[in-house]
Amino acid sequence: MFCIQDTINNVMKIRFNLGNSKTEAMANCVDSTSTPSEEELGLFSQSEAVEGDDEREEDSSDSNVSTPKFLRKRVGFSDGTSSILDPPPFDVSDDEDENGLDLLANTKKAVNQAEELVRRVWQRGWQVVHHSHLPKWLQDNNFLVGGHRPPLRSFLACFKSIFRIHTETGNIWTHLLGCVAFIGVTVSFLSRPSLEIQWQEKAVFSTFFIGAILCMLFSFLFHTVYCHSEAVGKFFNKLDYCGIALLTMGSFVPWLYYSFYCTTAPKISYMALIFILGTACIVVSMWDKFAEPQFRPIRAGTFIALGLSGVIPAMHYVITEGIDRAINVAAMGWLVLMALLYIGGALIYAFRIPERLWPGKFDIWFQSHQIFHVFVVAAAFVHYHGISQIANHRLTFGNCLEADQNGNLIVK
Repeated sequence: MFCIQDTINNVMKIRFNLGNSKTEAMANCVDSTSTPSEEELGLFSQSEAVEGDDEREEDSSDSNVSTPKFLRKRVGFSDGTSSILDPPPFDVSDDEDENGLDLLANTKKAVNQAEELVRRVWQRGWQVVHHSHLPKWLQDNNFLVGGHRPPLRSFLACFKSIFRIHTETGNIWTHLLGCVAFIGVTVSFLSRPSLEIQWQEKAVFSTFFIGAILCMLFSFLFHTVYCHSEAVGKFFNKLDYCGIALLTMGSFVPWLYYSFYCTTAPKISYMALIFILGTACIVVSMWDKFAEPQFRPIRAGTFIALGLSGVIPAMHYVITEGIDRAINVAAMGWLVLMALLYIGGALIYAFRIPERLWPGKFDIWFQSHQIFHVFVVAAAFVHYHGISQIANHRLTFGNCLEADQNGNLIVK
C-alpha cells in the first residue's frame, strides 16, 4: 500500500513530463512491490475514486506490463485511447485542476441531495389516480374517470387533501364554506338584543341553524376523510345521512311554529310527525343492518316520507287559511322554492348529470354532487329568508288572529 501511495505521488508530480516519467513510475511500482490484491484495489477504489468519473481501458500497445486499474483517472479525453500519463490537452496548473474537481464534486453532491429530498417528498405525497385503480369501496361514480384520491391512511393526510385538486375538492369546499356561512349567520342572529329578538324566537330559529350547520359539517367531514379506509368511510357516510335528517327536521320546526302559531293541536301533531320520521331516518342511517342491499327500499322510503311530510301541513294551511295568506303570511312561495331546490339537486345527483352525458369531462368541477351541494346551500338560505318573513309578520301584526262573527280575521 505504501508503494501505491508513492506511485500516486510520483504520477501527480511528473504528469506534465513526457517520456521518462512514464517509464520511471511504472518501473518503480514493478520493482518495489508485487501487484496489489483485489481487496486493496477495492479499498483504494472506494476512497480515491471521484463519483461519476469515467474509467478507461489501458492501451494494449503501451507496454507488456498492465497498468493497474487503480491508476486510471479521467483527464478529459473523449477518444478513449489516452492514459493518465499522457500530456494534458491544455496547459493548466495543479491548483486549478484540484479546484475544478472539488467544485464538480460539490456540485454533484448538492444535486444528489436535492434529488434525495425530492424523492422523499414524492414518497410521502400522493398522486391522483384513475377510477379503475381505486379499490372497490372507493369506486362510487364510474362517470368520473380521473383525478381521484387514492386511499390515504392517516386523517392528517385526508385533511391536507382539502388543499389539493381532485374529484372531491368541490364537494368539500361547497359545504365547508356553507357551514362557515351559517355559523356566522347563527352568531349574528343570536347575538342581537332581546328587545329586538326574544329568546323564544332565538330558540325556534336555533333548531334550523343547528340542523343546517350539522348537515354541512357532516357532509364536509365525510367527503374529506372517506378515502381513509372502508370502515371510516362507512361511519362518516352514516353521519352524512343523519345530517340530512337533522336539516329536514330543523327546517320544519320554525315554519310549523309560526304558521300554526295560534292553533296548538296541529302544530304539536305535525312537529311530532316530523320528529318521529326524522328519528326513523337517523336509526336507519346508523344501523348497519339497514345498510345491506335488501333494505335499500326501506332507506329510500324513510327519507322520501320525511321530505314529503311537509306537504301535509302545507295543504292544511292552504285549506284553512286560503292561498293568499299562505303566500303572503306563511311564505309558502319561499317554502316551495326551497323544496324545488332540494328535489332538483337530488334528481341531478341521482341521475349523475352532467358527467353521465360526457364521462371524464367533469371529473374535477361541475359534477352532479357539487351541483347538489350548491342547491342544498341555496335552499337552506332560501328557507332562512322565508321563516324570517313569517317571524317578522308575527311580530308586526300581533300574536294571534281570530275570526269575528262574520268570519273576518282580526288581531287578537
